[in-house]
Amino acid sequence: MAVPKYQIRARQTPSTVTVYQAYAPQIGLPAARDGRFPALWRRDRMTWIKPSFLWMMYRCGWGLKEGQETVLAIEITREGFEWALEHACLAHYEHGLHPDRATWKRQLKRAPARVQWDPERDLHVRPLPHRSLQLGLTGEAAHRYVDEWVVAITDVTALAHDLHARVRDGDAEGARRLLPEERPCPLPDGFLDHLRR
Repeated sequence: MAVPKYQIRARQTPSTVTVYQAYAPQIGLPAARDGRFPALWRRDRMTWIKPSFLWMMYRCGWGLKEGQETVLAIEITREGFEWALEHACLAHYEHGLHPDRATWKRQLKRAPARVQWDPERDLHVRPLPHRSLQLGLTGEAAHRYVDEWVVAITDVTALAHDLHARVRDGDAEGARRLLPEERPCPLPDGFLDHLRR
């Protein structure tokens, strides 16, 4: 069965959704140790969270890119995740979705979250035909993220390195068995209509 082009897939429980980020060790290691982001984490910057483990691997080069050496799995409340989606604006203007470019710019400026749909990735981080959600948080959403939504933070760098080694060595099946299980997120009908092209 074909995967819908725009669908949010994530590791999840009834009350939480897991997203991924990668940081330099001075942020990532204390965050995983303490279960919260350290004071060094900047609340005034846009922070992007990704429910797709493989898209995160594409973005951080399996935890080998400079400044992204610590890969974190961040379990956040489903309520917070859905709040961010509900208050998000698509990161680019889309004719037919937005009334006009000026209206979209006003919405984007006011929105505490923004959405990009980028090609999902396979085990070799090659693009797939369906999309993966990137959710940018700023202002109120970034504050809620660090102060209210985070349930647990786990360092999954070793998993990233293990998967990368298996893929590199041709053990795709072994790598696939280690992948976090990501299922479609149940959302009400029409919930993402303001974020789909």
